[in-house]
Amino acid sequence: MLLNSVIFVLREVLEAALIISVLLALSQNQGLSKQWLFPAVFVGLVFAGIYASQLTVISSYFDGVGQELVNAGLHLLIYFFILLTIILLKYPKTKSWAILTMIGCVVFASVREASEIFTYLVGFISVPDLFSNVIIGSIIGAGIGLSVGVLFYYTIAYARLDVGLVFGLFLLVLIAGGMVSQAIQLLTQADLISSQGAIWDSTFLVDERSLFGQLLYALIGYESTPTLVQFVCYSVSILLAGVLTVSTFLSSTVSGKTA
Repeated sequence: MLLNSVIFVLREVLEAALIISVLLALSQNQGLSKQWLFPAVFVGLVFAGIYASQLTVISSYFDGVGQELVNAGLHLLIYFFILLTIILLKYPKTKSWAILTMIGCVVFASVREASEIFTYLVGFISVPDLFSNVIIGSIIGAGIGLSVGVLFYYTIAYARLDVGLVFGLFLLVLIAGGMVSQAIQLLTQADLISSQGAIWDSTFLVDERSLFGQLLYALIGYESTPTLVQFVCYSVSILLAGVLTVSTFLSSTVSGKTA
C-alpha cells in the first residue's frame, strides 16, 4: 500500500507541479509578476475540495460517466489555456494578459489533480490499519513530485533568456499534447470514442508504473499502448502547439534584437 500511494500521489502531483513550474519560470523569463501563483493554487484547491466532495453525484450524471466527462473537459481546458498563453507571449503588448491564462491553467490543473488526491485519501480514513502507510506514501510521492517541479523551474528560470524561453515553450508543447492524450483516454472510457486496439506496446522500453514512466505520463501523457485515435489527436495537438510556439519564439527574438 505504501508503494501504491507513492506512485499514485507522485503521478498527480507531478502533473500539476510541471505545469506550475514551467508557467512560473516563463513568468520570470518574460519579466512578468509571479504573485499570481498562490491565489491560483488556493482557488484551485478550494474547487478541488468541492469537486471531490460532490464526486459521487457528478459520477452518476450522463449514465454514470460524469466524472470522466468533467475530467476530460478539465484536460481540454488546460490545453486551450496553454495555447492562449503561448499566443499572448508572442507580442509585448499582450504578455501581461498571459498571466490570466496562466492562472486558468493552474486553477484547472489543481482542481484535476488535487481532487484525485483528496478522494484517494478520504477513501482510507475509515481503514486505520492502512491509513498511516497511505499518508507516508503520499508524503513521499508529493515530495518527489514537488522536487522535480522545483528542478524544472530553476532550469528554465535561471537559464539564458533565449534558452529558457525555448525550453519552457518546448515543455509547454509536450504538456499540452499530454492533456489532449489524457482527455482522449477518458472519453474512450466514457464510450464517447470507440475502443480500439493498441497500435504498439512500448512497455518493454518504459513501464508506465515506473518512476520514469510516471514522469513521462505527467510531461507528455505517455501511454505504452496508445490507440490510433489517441495517437492522431496527440500528434495534431502537438503540431498546433508547436507551430504557435515557433511563431512566438521568432517574434520574441525579433523584438529582442529591435530593442
